[in-house]
Amino acid sequence: MKFEQTEINLKSGVHDKTPSFLQRLSVREAPLGSPVMRQRWSDLLFLHWQIEPKFIQSQLPAGLHVDLFEGKAWIGIVPFAMERVHPVGLPPLPWLSWFLELNVRTYVHDESGRPGVWFFSLDCNQPIAVEVARRFFHLPYNHARMRADYQTGEVIYSSQRRGTDQVSRFRYRCPLHAEPARDRSLEWFLVERYLLFTTDGMGRIRSGRVHHKPYRIQQADCSEWTAEPIRENGFAVLSGPPVSMLVAEPVEVSIYPLS
Repeated sequence: MKFEQTEINLKSGVHDKTPSFLQRLSVREAPLGSPVMRQRWSDLLFLHWQIEPKFIQSQLPAGLHVDLFEGKAWIGIVPFAMERVHPVGLPPLPWLSWFLELNVRTYVHDESGRPGVWFFSLDCNQPIAVEVARRFFHLPYNHARMRADYQTGEVIYSSQRRGTDQVSRFRYRCPLHAEPARDRSLEWFLVERYLLFTTDGMGRIRSGRVHHKPYRIQQADCSEWTAEPIRENGFAVLSGPPVSMLVAEPVEVSIYPLS
């Protein structure tokens, strides 16, 4: 497998090259400056489907381009738990710093070739976190009813966005034999992402960095899943199971301000 890096594709409207291998490696390094928040991500499940690049490109703002792997665009669902979320210099608060999140995402790069993530939605069961993320990070957060139960090594995860009747359920086992993704592999392309893009109230593209050790991942033992969160973002329900199903060990994360 290799990254799609050449060929102008005028029919699909996607950019003619994706970031180089060195550009992908460079965003893994800790950025200059000080982080504004710290947190821990755990119980991570990554589900991904292939999707036509033109469908993704049509939903992106000018200046961002679909990031391709072997000529395909990817859309993913990532449920997980956020723990010990707190601003730098302040302690975590028991009633505020632990919550659940489920995001729908795709992979993009900007005009300078920086690879990153574009979020179509981020559902969260902590209303204060939703408001903070919307106001200060300009991210499309939604308040949701969410629950994670744990039974003999399994995570039973459910999410229902406020104002909807649809409940999305996932059942998967925590990783036991995880290891870092192999460079240039599909798994590496999907999970090794340390930059997010969003737009502010003026329509300007903004970017933000996160930093953590590379994920240790393994193939997921996932007995229940749904593509419903993708449909809630205006895409047709995808047929068939995910092409890629991964779980990851917890990581300690530093969050940097938008630029």
